[in-house]
Amino acid sequence: MSESLPTTKSSAAAVPERPERPELQQAIREIVGSGIAGVTLRVHDERGEWVGSAGVAELGESAGPPVDGHVRIGSNTKTFTATVVLQLVAEGVIRLDDPVAGHLPGFGLDRRITARMLLQHTSGVFNHTGELLEDGTVAHGIPSTIAGREWVEGRFTTYRPEELVRLSLSKPARFEPGTGWSYSNTNYVLARLLVERVTGRSCAEEMQERILGPLGLSGTSLPGTGVEIPEPHAHAYYRYEDAGRQETVDVTRQNPSWISAGGDMISTTKDLHTFISALLGGRLLPAPLLAEMCTPHAASGFGLGLRVQEVGGNGATVFFHNGGAAGHAALMYSTPDGGKTLTAALNYVDDAAMSLAAAFQKAQARLVEEVFGGGRAGSADGAAASAAAGAARPAG
Repeated sequence: MSESLPTTKSSAAAVPERPERPELQQAIREIVGSGIAGVTLRVHDERGEWVGSAGVAELGESAGPPVDGHVRIGSNTKTFTATVVLQLVAEGVIRLDDPVAGHLPGFGLDRRITARMLLQHTSGVFNHTGELLEDGTVAHGIPSTIAGREWVEGRFTTYRPEELVRLSLSKPARFEPGTGWSYSNTNYVLARLLVERVTGRSCAEEMQERILGPLGLSGTSLPGTGVEIPEPHAHAYYRYEDAGRQETVDVTRQNPSWISAGGDMISTTKDLHTFISALLGGRLLPAPLLAEMCTPHAASGFGLGLRVQEVGGNGATVFFHNGGAAGHAALMYSTPDGGKTLTAALNYVDDAAMSLAAAFQKAQARLVEEVFGGGRAGSADGAAASAAAGAARPAG
């Protein structure tokens, strides 16, 4: 398969009975023009709901990405996982600032690590999908997250969550618990295991009963070790060099157990809208815990499974989480009251060099400014771009 993206015919169009939004149509066309294969955007605001798509669902074909298609949402999963943990805190099953080691015997966890530290990435635990160290070198994690052909060939490997945690704990901690900040997918694997140990049920069962079922999120699932993604969906791709040749592989099918509760979920832009609107609208957590979730760490802007960002020059605040999984990515943004949301799904050709990272970051900033910042895309907050960097790599 050719490494280059085909010439695309934009399918951007508002649903006829919905408001015309030419600025949004233009934004997603430009995103496709920057190298992203396809994008679907859903906006809910004072003007109603708008949904549009541009680009292609599959390389070499002309059909656009389905507006209600499924996508691997990567680290957006963390917001769902954090919500379940905080619901258990609300019920008194877990204490936010008590050590979690007592619930997770056998790992030798530092007894200073709390549930809050897991959710806010302040535990210091090594990231099992790899770390970019201060000196610019990379400390690799599990084999199937190493880039290139090795990742392609290992994408169907099954990992148990306990295995991921033990690998991380075999590495030196990044810092003493609570003294720094470092994004680690392992924090959310530990959060998953914490949920399972205190409830006696799988995290997927708890998620279904507490969030997916009550909100009617029929397009959202936790695939576990399953490699399929429900139809309809756009395709995800990965490009790598082999013996001097560029190879592009369809990686839509992959086993997400390597990322576990840090990024394994599948959803739709409609379900992501429903979830983030309900969460920030106060339907899933009591007000004090929602406030805790939305309070950012001073050094990172991360709350407990959410990030906070000031948009443009109008002083607007948005809460969000984004994520990617090797050729698929999803955006999820909301105002503090859940009244205005932006959700998006992207499909693209990923590679070891993260060559589309800049395009992804620009796309994110452009969309956020169009919806929340009055269309001043050129003045986008740099924090928005940096938040997306991890979405253009296999590490979720």
